[in-house]
Amino acid sequence: MPRPSRVTAAQVAAHAGLSIATVSLVLNGKTDGRVSPVNIQRVRAAVTELGYVVDQGASALARGRSDLVVLVAPDLSNPFFGSVIQGIEQELGPRFQLVLSVTESGVQPSASDVRRFAGLRPAGYLVDAPSDEFLDELGDDVPLVVLDAPELRTDVAAVNYDMRDAIDQLAAHLASRGHRALGYLDSITGTRTFQLRREQLTAAAARNGMSVSAPDAARSIIELGAAASAFASAWPQWRAEDVTAVVCATDTHAYGVLEAAREAGLSVPGDVAVTGFDDLPYSRVTAPPLTTVRLPGEPLGRAAARRLAAQIDAPAATDGALAAAATAPAAGAPPATPADLVATFIPRGSTATPT
Repeated sequence: MPRPSRVTAAQVAAHAGLSIATVSLVLNGKTDGRVSPVNIQRVRAAVTELGYVVDQGASALARGRSDLVVLVAPDLSNPFFGSVIQGIEQELGPRFQLVLSVTESGVQPSASDVRRFAGLRPAGYLVDAPSDEFLDELGDDVPLVVLDAPELRTDVAAVNYDMRDAIDQLAAHLASRGHRALGYLDSITGTRTFQLRREQLTAAAARNGMSVSAPDAARSIIELGAAASAFASAWPQWRAEDVTAVVCATDTHAYGVLEAAREAGLSVPGDVAVTGFDDLPYSRVTAPPLTTVRLPGEPLGRAAARRLAAQIDAPAATDGALAAAATAPAAGAPPATPADLVATFIPRGSTATPT
């Protein structure tokens, strides 16, 4: 039995009683000020009735790019990225399709991780915490926004966190409860965002009369079991240094510390206080609930997607005009999320006065 022929845009136009140009505008999401709501509905009805499917390959060739947006990140299995992805998808809407690319665990994204998608002609890239050499290697021929990559070049669109006040509050909170020696359990991912957390905590601790111990053993991938093993390895040294609180680079690391502490017969917060970064949903229901620094994931995704969409829609803009367009909301949309999202200190039951 012969296969049915593919429905064409010309057939959709004829069915709707409109021009092919109008159909193209609707299918590509470029209707603002160009196509009336009535005609938009007529096109959509014709698409549904005829079973029209966009030929993505032909469409990409015609436009010079596809409707794919590629998110490249290390450790996408990290639960934090769930909320980031949700924010990206909410902002992009049905106009784009999001493709996820995971680098090797603990390894920063590189230019080669992005170039492998070149054949798909993506509309743009969202890259989390790239390496220092990433931007120089990649070039500037494709729309790009980097996430959680502080202190990169100022000519690159980026969305970052301002963690300083929240970390200062965390340090003051621990000092006020009598802690004088802190341990720090870090991520092995050598990204600037993790370096900054450790550096800012060390400085804030010093201002509050506390020391921070971060031995090589106290590092792991962002995985509960690995973090538990790292804590078990580091705890003998920390115990000898009178460490009474452990600050973890992520909430996932902190979950591992809570598990390892229970297995070692340590009470939290009686024997050791534990804190993290992220404020994942489970952090409210751990035993005890986890003190943490909230890093808003969904707003990070939304802000990055908004800036990327602005680049895609204004490819010929100058750097200044592009920066303005990237932070300006669409007509009728809520105000744009600031480029630097403010972290919040969240005190809970996992920190208390040391015994």
